[in-house]
Amino acid sequence: MSCIFHQIFTFNNLIALFVIIILSVLFISILIRLTTSPYPRIIIHKDERYYLDPISGERHPLPQLGTIFLSKKHSVTYQDIQPSTLYLSVIVPAYNEQNRLPTMLDEAIDYLEQQSYKYEIIIVDDGSRDKTTQIALGYVQKYGTEKIRVITLVKNRGKGGAIRIGILAARGEYCLFADADGATKFSELGKLNQFIQERRKSYSKTELICIEKNFGNGFDAQMFPIAIGSRAHLEQESIAQRSLFRTILMWGFHFIVWLLTVKSAHDTQCGFKMFPRTIAQILFTHTHIERWAFDVELLLLAERLRLPIGEIPVEWTEIEGSKIVPVFSWLQMGIDVSLIFWNYTIGAYRYPKAPFEKIYGIMIQQQLL
Repeated sequence: MSCIFHQIFTFNNLIALFVIIILSVLFISILIRLTTSPYPRIIIHKDERYYLDPISGERHPLPQLGTIFLSKKHSVTYQDIQPSTLYLSVIVPAYNEQNRLPTMLDEAIDYLEQQSYKYEIIIVDDGSRDKTTQIALGYVQKYGTEKIRVITLVKNRGKGGAIRIGILAARGEYCLFADADGATKFSELGKLNQFIQERRKSYSKTELICIEKNFGNGFDAQMFPIAIGSRAHLEQESIAQRSLFRTILMWGFHFIVWLLTVKSAHDTQCGFKMFPRTIAQILFTHTHIERWAFDVELLLLAERLRLPIGEIPVEWTEIEGSKIVPVFSWLQMGIDVSLIFWNYTIGAYRYPKAPFEKIYGIMIQQQLL
């Protein structure tokens, strides 16, 4: 009898424990939702609102959304955004990259100078402690501020945060962000550009402008394709060069990403992605994660908007000097991915919905210091 009573007591304890866990999770979820800002609070320091012309020594304001419209304290719509004056803006986030940056810039400029379209390269120094800014300004001196601009952040934000500042300062019709290490061969840009243009070719230039200016009258996701570089085809070769431990970490991260968030891409982390500027500014002003896992949140938002995502195989070579710490960085990314999943699931984070005119009404929650 005592044995049966003990089993019933144990069973009841398990049920009670299960109920306590469920109620605790529910309570924590409600607390997180009530205390978490649904949209990111983007902080832009006053010194990050300008770029330097090293020839004249003068600082010039950047065409940056928060800088222009924060003081108005009103909804920002498409009509408030400055029109593009270039075809392409290349955003290069750089943290302590004085050694690797010159090779990447030389390759990028050599390719871009052969193209028929106008371009700019925006180097965002993410609070470097070396001579990254000085190296970048040397290229400004050589090519001028119409082609090369440098934004120096007052403190390290993380790769995603640095790219966001560059995207907001972009003047191009399209934006590409590319890692400062030059691991992806820059000429692969042609493949990404081809994918986007093929997706948009059914629209005339006039139609594209008209649709973008009238977001409130409807939204056609097909006109906002995203092209992302992918190293998935190099996976077997990479596995052969990695230790078993690093391979397990990589597989674990990819599994968590696929299980919890992004389903449409095998390689979310390649630092070579291209967007129409309009959609890039919408996505980047809704991302909360500023460090390594920002790509995951970015692509999750794109999936929620049902944007076409083209995963393009690119030529990629591992370059020495990676900022990723094998164990810590992968674990941090795994935690960030879990947070992304949980916060969007419980509604603590909000994602953009069409019409985009409403999106611009909520995205500017910025502060100038």
